[in-house]
Amino acid sequence: MRLSGKIAIITGSASGIGKATAIRFAHEGASVAVTDLNTAGGQSTVDEIKATGGSAFFIEADVSNEASVVSMTEAVIDAQGRVDILVNNAAICEGMDVLDIASETWDRNLSVVLRSVYLCSRAVLPHMITRKQGSIVNIASVNGITAVGNAAYSAAKAGVINLTQNMACSYGEYGIRVNAIAPGTIRTEIWAEREKSNPNVFDDIADWYPLKRVGKPDEIASTALFLASDEASFATGALFVIDGGLTAGMRKWTDVAMASE
Repeated sequence: MRLSGKIAIITGSASGIGKATAIRFAHEGASVAVTDLNTAGGQSTVDEIKATGGSAFFIEADVSNEASVVSMTEAVIDAQGRVDILVNNAAICEGMDVLDIASETWDRNLSVVLRSVYLCSRAVLPHMITRKQGSIVNIASVNGITAVGNAAYSAAKAGVINLTQNMACSYGEYGIRVNAIAPGTIRTEIWAEREKSNPNVFDDIADWYPLKRVGKPDEIASTALFLASDEASFATGALFVIDGGLTAGMRKWTDVAMASE
């Protein structure tokens, strides 16, 4: 098992990519701290892991709040003795255009998406530095590298990418690796409201993807597992774009342009 004996904190793991990652890590031998504000969802993740023989425990935490993050980290270290892996996954996605986003919504996006990465990383880094090892995996987004809407969320994800690079350069000498994943559209609960208003939203989006489909949480969890494991021992400061080819080029645009000739 690739994470045998490792202790991992995964934020926002009550659902979606975080849940899939928690389950995958536990299956590979890690003891997983499932953290979320969604108590019922977080406990459900823990129960699912334990039902298959894995090790997990739930900690309710607001990762945008410094005191909550410190408490969460101390609880894990008190119970497990250390933190080997941190996956910064928690996020919200609210608001679209700058002119329509209330300042409170802007601040909330940056707080949950970007401030949380800073707070959680700052909390675990001293312990990783002492042990001279550790892996931090930050879940960014294609929104952080190109304009696809959701201005506040996208700006925060761009910040996650740059923060990843800065931490990788600052703490590599201590044996700590910091990498980011930029998923494309992944079919998770965050899309629930949009799917209600447009039941065909995933089919519509899929047409822009070279693979002609959106992604699944497990496909991002697989990349997170690789980055957390010793298989990625020489990878740090990197952005792994797992987007079904979306940012490779605009084939749909090309098809439309060619058809108009």
